[in-house]
Amino acid sequence: MTNSAGKKQIGLAVAYALAAAVMATTLGCSPAPSAVAAVIKDKVYTVNPASVKVTAGIVTGEITEMKVTERVEEGSGRIANPAKLTGKLVLKNVSADQTVRLVEGKIIYIDTQGKAIKLEENRTAPTIKVASPYGSSERLDPGQDATQVVDAEFPVEALKAKKLKEIRLELTYIPSPFKEQKLNFIVSIGGQ
Repeated sequence: MTNSAGKKQIGLAVAYALAAAVMATTLGCSPAPSAVAAVIKDKVYTVNPASVKVTAGIVTGEITEMKVTERVEEGSGRIANPAKLTGKLVLKNVSADQTVRLVEGKIIYIDTQGKAIKLEENRTAPTIKVASPYGSSERLDPGQDATQVVDAEFPVEALKAKKLKEIRLELTYIPSPFKEQKLNFIVSIGGQ
């Protein structure tokens, strides 16, 4: 009798386990429906003019393709990525006899009263580092230019209508005399 009672207990245990598995599958262990990912869109603000040329001493600068872009969650309007200024910056040494060593470049946003518009606390002030085509990160010889992509933090306050008056690039450089000399080595080839 113990053998048939044991078989009944095993059979009941298996039945309970199967019933529990079916209940768990249908009631609570099915995967939760996946959340719909929020759609993020770029909100682009035009900068007028989109291209500007300026001269500062022996360095000229041109910034082109300027625009401000912030990434916004569609529907809620939540800012996914704060505003950034993008464009292409070309600096050129227009001197005939001086090399320019670039020290630092800072971008400052100026409001209609002539005051700097501050960035929010958690964002870093935009700086410019220019690389020359010859691998030196800071030197422009006479007639040489350097191009760089601008990707700089942009203050939210400046996005308001009629708030931004100008974008200023403060460029610090050290000019030094540039000389080109020739060295002639007089040689001859010996006979055989």
